[in-house]
Amino acid sequence: MLGGLFNSFLKLTNPTPRFTPERCLLTRYAVGGCSKCQDVCPHNAIDLSGNTVTISEVNCTGCGLCTQVCPSGALEFDIESTMHAIHKQQGAESTLACSQLSTPHPTLKCLARVTPASLVAAGAWNKEVTLLHGDCASCPVGGPEVLRHLMDVVDKADQYREATGQPLKVNLQQGQNATAENKGAIVSRRGIMGSLLGTAKQVVADLIPEQPLPFVDWSDPRERIPTDWIWRKKALKPSPAPDTEVYWVTPQVNDECNFCPVCMNVCPTEAIKREITPEGDFRILLEVASCTGCGACIPSCPQEAMFEQTHRPFSTLSEVVVLKEQAQGPNWFDEPLEEEGTSTGQEE
Repeated sequence: MLGGLFNSFLKLTNPTPRFTPERCLLTRYAVGGCSKCQDVCPHNAIDLSGNTVTISEVNCTGCGLCTQVCPSGALEFDIESTMHAIHKQQGAESTLACSQLSTPHPTLKCLARVTPASLVAAGAWNKEVTLLHGDCASCPVGGPEVLRHLMDVVDKADQYREATGQPLKVNLQQGQNATAENKGAIVSRRGIMGSLLGTAKQVVADLIPEQPLPFVDWSDPRERIPTDWIWRKKALKPSPAPDTEVYWVTPQVNDECNFCPVCMNVCPTEAIKREITPEGDFRILLEVASCTGCGACIPSCPQEAMFEQTHRPFSTLSEVVVLKEQAQGPNWFDEPLEEEGTSTGQEE
């Protein structure tokens, strides 16, 4: 019985984000790799040995900083609950507060859980959003880097909304100091375990983080696109005119491309494809909506033929575009096969 209770406790108190290895630039062996999640983690909870991401369920507080900086969506929390918290608030204003504040507003474990998609959606609903933070410098959840990365998220969401003509309205404010009950609240599994073993009076149920997302079914192409990028596109409302340039970072290819498959192999969402035409030529294709703009293909290109493009016509977000194609030659299927024993060389 005690073993069952302990296992249930471990399951419920897992604060870590979902990790999808196929989307990780390390797992994809992209040139230069990526260590952003490890670099930003304030609790040394992330290990990158073995070309994969391992997160300590003991040290992780679930702040979300790693999900904010992950360029390919390999690390993610559920964002739809955050979007629902914004949408369900009555009137033209919504507030999200960090968990270290005593407030009647909906709270997130940390404002590092706020992503571009949730703010782009708020703009589509014409909501003015106030993000209420506490004393980040001394916060046991996310720490002093939260505000800087949160401002980056706001700036990025603003860039997405620019083409809609309905700009983003976000206020970043510091709330009142945490109450005695919340200040220094236990935020990690290690802290909760210590509370239990020390028979603390704090209600542990209030400290239990949400359960992690289910694993992605990589065999389903629809699940290869991170949820945040799906909603960034969905929430571009009012819809811009088809030829309006919208902020959507994607790769572009110059004449140095020799049609090798490296960009396709490192792409974390398989947005880049290489196909052969009936004429026997190669084409490099990009499914724009699937591209996260991670940039893994750019340093990985052996010919240095790829570069970043920050804007695209709105109509192309639903298209597969040709990045590069060869000049068409004769169709393979129209060419007569040589008869056995014939020679194409000159007679001696």
